[in-house]
Amino acid sequence: MKKSRFQMLTVMLAFTLFAGWGCYNDAVIYPAGDFTGEVSFTGDVIPIFNADCNTSGCHNPGGIKPDLSPANAYISLTTVGYINTGAPEESELYRWMKGLEAVPMPPSGSDALNTSIVLAWIQQGALEN
Repeated sequence: MKKSRFQMLTVMLAFTLFAGWGCYNDAVIYPAGDFTGEVSFTGDVIPIFNADCNTSGCHNPGGIKPDLSPANAYISLTTVGYINTGAPEESELYRWMKGLEAVPMPPSGSDALNTSIVLAWIQQGALEN
């Protein structure tokens, strides 16, 4: 009887663990082509940089170029050639975020949603809006 009870508890525990692992991520990831509305540099792109890029020692004033701080990001990206509105997928910013260069940016790994938002912004003309 003890052996049967132990086996039953083991099976229930294993089922619970596997069922929980199977449903850990319900986030919706949008491919780049799914953005039909206007992407705002200030409202959509800057928050990505604030969360992942312009932290201390990275892409902030005096850090690694480009400076992606809110005050300097647009000028840093558009005057040095990180953005290619004629061929958005060839933009250096997008290629780094997509992980197509030496190290994906951010170094913790490329985020598909953030990358597609930035690509949509570039496709829409990389406006300072």
